[in-house]
Amino acid sequence: MKVLLSWLKEFIPDLDHDPEEIGEKLSALGLAVESMEVVGSELPGVVVGKILDLRPHPNAERIQLVDVDLGNGEATQICCGAFNMQIGDFIPVATVGSTLPDGMEIAQRKLRGELSNGMCCSASEIGLGDDSDGIMILSENDPDREWDIGSSVSDTLGLESDILWDLEVNANRPDAMSISGVARDLAASLGLPFKFPMDLNGNPQVTLEAGIQIEIEDPTLCGRFLACVVKGITVGPSPQWLQNRLIHLGMRPINNVVDISNYVMLELGQPNHTYDLHKIKGSRLGTRRAKVGERLLTLDGLERTLSEIDGVIVDGDDNPVGIAGIMGGASSEISESTTEIIIEVAWWDPPSISRSVKNLNLMSEASMRFRRGADYGINMERALNRVVELLSETCEPEMSKILETNGNLPDTSPVGISNERVNGLLGTSLTSEEMMDLLQSIGFESQEVISKDEDENSSANNFQVIVPSWRWDTQTETDLAEEIARTFGYERIERTIPRGPFTGQLSRFQKGRRTVRQILIGTGCDETMPMPFLAPGDLENAGLSSTAISISNPLVQEESLLRTSLMPGQLKIISYNQSHRIKKLKFFEIGHVYLPSEDDQLLPDEREYLSISIAGGDATQIVAILDMISLTMAFPNMQLKQQEIEGLHPGRSAQVFVAGQERGAVGEIDPRVLRNYGIDDSVAWLELDLGSILAGPFGKKKYTSVSKYPSSDIDLAFEVPDDTSSASVAGCLRKAGGTYLKEVQLFDSYKADTANEGVRSLAYSLRFQSDVGTLTDAEVSELRAACISEVEQKTNAKLRE
Repeated sequence: MKVLLSWLKEFIPDLDHDPEEIGEKLSALGLAVESMEVVGSELPGVVVGKILDLRPHPNAERIQLVDVDLGNGEATQICCGAFNMQIGDFIPVATVGSTLPDGMEIAQRKLRGELSNGMCCSASEIGLGDDSDGIMILSENDPDREWDIGSSVSDTLGLESDILWDLEVNANRPDAMSISGVARDLAASLGLPFKFPMDLNGNPQVTLEAGIQIEIEDPTLCGRFLACVVKGITVGPSPQWLQNRLIHLGMRPINNVVDISNYVMLELGQPNHTYDLHKIKGSRLGTRRAKVGERLLTLDGLERTLSEIDGVIVDGDDNPVGIAGIMGGASSEISESTTEIIIEVAWWDPPSISRSVKNLNLMSEASMRFRRGADYGINMERALNRVVELLSETCEPEMSKILETNGNLPDTSPVGISNERVNGLLGTSLTSEEMMDLLQSIGFESQEVISKDEDENSSANNFQVIVPSWRWDTQTETDLAEEIARTFGYERIERTIPRGPFTGQLSRFQKGRRTVRQILIGTGCDETMPMPFLAPGDLENAGLSSTAISISNPLVQEESLLRTSLMPGQLKIISYNQSHRIKKLKFFEIGHVYLPSEDDQLLPDEREYLSISIAGGDATQIVAILDMISLTMAFPNMQLKQQEIEGLHPGRSAQVFVAGQERGAVGEIDPRVLRNYGIDDSVAWLELDLGSILAGPFGKKKYTSVSKYPSSDIDLAFEVPDDTSSASVAGCLRKAGGTYLKEVQLFDSYKADTANEGVRSLAYSLRFQSDVGTLTDAEVSELRAACISEVEQKTNAKLRE
């Protein structure tokens, strides 16, 4: 939103502060100043020129030669790259020796062999707005005016030095999308009186009968609809001062009726629309929802296809003449022959306008205000009267009374405010009276009340606030607390550190995850962090199920799936490194996977997994790392169960169970999968549902002193069926060994060519030790026998002789 200092002064007559100070105040109010510049300054050497002739440049296709009369009756040749001019147009010309506002010095130059004696200027080049699309045609909006050739452009256009601020207005500040809204806040911040100058002039006199009808068919779409008829209109150019202000604020003047409509919208924040009365069939304006497939040619020259979520304004034949709150239709457009108009001001439901803007992909200055929430109060009548008042500067309008009809308007119930709660939110110590004064300074009505606390017999001093009609966005106590802080001044609120009974610390889950990361870094693993997106086919290449969640708007079209396993990403990294002749690789990743949800779940089943991959490693190495993690983290009852698992070698893989629940898989990756990724070595693999493990019991360790008594080591070898896992044998040994068995280690797995089919040999080293004394030979023999018996009974294994 752009605002001019001179315009603000019309609402704050006593505003005489330094522009830098005003800019700082505006930023402190939440209206961040993005830029501040001086506009309308003197333009020495920039004069009004008349185009005498246009001809092509002999040596350049994108440049034309322009002969301009600069007041001496002679043709001055200028090379120009714009082609929007015609012979007879009046344009601003920077003469040789002049300096433009941006610091450009104009000198006589040769362009492709042709002499250029000056510069034809666009609006932006002479500081009149941002329009740089072609040369500024001074006579475009006023062809009948007598232009003084060679006169100063500054004098001709009545330019006066002014300050222009470009403000950032957030979506929750609909009132700040107007000069008056910015002025209201600024006046409150500076402690200056604020007023609407047009109210001092009185309303235009009503001299006509309206002769039209207005109707709201859908009260949820339109909350209030005002209209009046104005006759005696003469369409022509706007006053030069009004054109200058529109140009400074980024709008191009068209004619007095349209310009005044735009001017009032910028001034009061109240979008309004004008219709040619003779083009409105049945002299009726109604509002309703559009019908599916209904079409309308809008003012921008495009035909729009509407749907039932769009709102329309219709005539007496129920034909659309405008899109509600967004843009008018071409059928009722103001033209040079217009003599009688209808001025319409309405309040539209903001969510409805937002949906329509998105549906039609059509944004306008009006919709930008309506979708945020325009004023639905007295400002609507003020805007209507202001349009007629400004029209009286260019013609002699006669006005009818204002017609009104109403639909559903926002709830205006008072909002209760607790002094204690607001101070708690803001970190202030303001009294109720101070808060009420701050809110009243920006138009909020407040009244102190006494209310009983439900839990205590004591009463607390509170006050109620009636939200003004121009602040539709303010609905709760928290919203009002923000207004109090903004008006009081954020810079005046002391910085305090909230105190609580507890200091910040890592959660048990976070500590566990960090410990796992430290363990893996200690084993020489490098952490990887690939993106969680996969291409179609990645899961199949990894030997996994192709069922995955598809992304509707992927960052890269080739990666449109969310991963269900960490394996594809790890294999891609290993493949990439091996292609660069890096062979010894040990990677780990802690990241999220996204499993398809159940039928009754709305969101995916998102889990945090741990994966470890060792290029060139085998199952023994990866199980050793798993054992290290399990021992350090004290996972309860961690066991392995041999099982064929997707993507893993069918004979060298196992499921991982923790506390009786399946929590992952360990083993070696299937050679066929490795070939799919171009990996020429074995890869050991571990994947755990780390989130589920850390959410359960872990880390419960009992520390005992180191035994000072000697240990006794024995070796046992068993002939074991192939379908019996080494982990199950080790489990039997631990059960039989009891508290004396300190360590069990598989040191040999052997299968002779001449051995019986389906049988292999497993050899274990067992260490027994007591904490209270030295174990005797008899005690060790008894423990040995118990271990052998337990294994033979539970696993069908036999002690190898």
